[in-house]
Amino acid sequence: MKRTREPNRRAAARRPERLKRPARSTQQSLPVTPLTRRLEAPARATPQDLFALAMDWWMKGERFDIGRMAQELGVSRATVFRWVGTRELLYGEVLSSLFAEALDTARREARGEGAELITDITQRLLHFIVEDEPLRRFVQQDPEYAMRVLMSKSSTVEQRNAASVRAALEDGVRAGHIRPAMDLDALAYVIIRIGESFLYRDAITGDPPDVESAITAIRILLTAEQRKEKEGLA
Repeated sequence: MKRTREPNRRAAARRPERLKRPARSTQQSLPVTPLTRRLEAPARATPQDLFALAMDWWMKGERFDIGRMAQELGVSRATVFRWVGTRELLYGEVLSSLFAEALDTARREARGEGAELITDITQRLLHFIVEDEPLRRFVQQDPEYAMRVLMSKSSTVEQRNAASVRAALEDGVRAGHIRPAMDLDALAYVIIRIGESFLYRDAITGDPPDVESAITAIRILLTAEQRKEKEGLA
């Protein structure tokens, strides 16, 4: 997913560059203080540095390699695994972060009222996803592994994406744009599943992605719920 905003606070949490220490005189050594020793000691990497590195590799299309990442950060593999748990969970952190950013952008740019507004948000979001080159490359390189990262129960991606969609639906209800009869948790999950089914068809069935069919299905779902609500009030 394209990064349309400034990097989030985790990605932006790189350590500031340290000020250069003045060169020591060849004739007289400068006094060494506890702070001097700390300033001259090698900087230690943090989980925020790992996340920023992972985001950079994702944008470049490089596959995550925990060993290489640890080496680049100057820490052990055990340290990186302690930070992230598994390589799949590291992918999950990056993907769910980018999904949330894309959804925020879609919500800012969407137009319309009621169910059409929610549909427009979904349409913009799905186009962001399907047009994202790093994500398409990730799915094409190893479809089975990509689906495990994106859709399996062991991954955080689907759960977090559904939570983000639910928050958007909740805002829509609060603003009076929609009055769904379905429970919002279930509705968010159905929307995510519809999107996945059509966006990742090339990995699931071998057919090309079909954004328009996904939008049509979601629009029917939302408007059908509205009619059901109105019929109940009649």
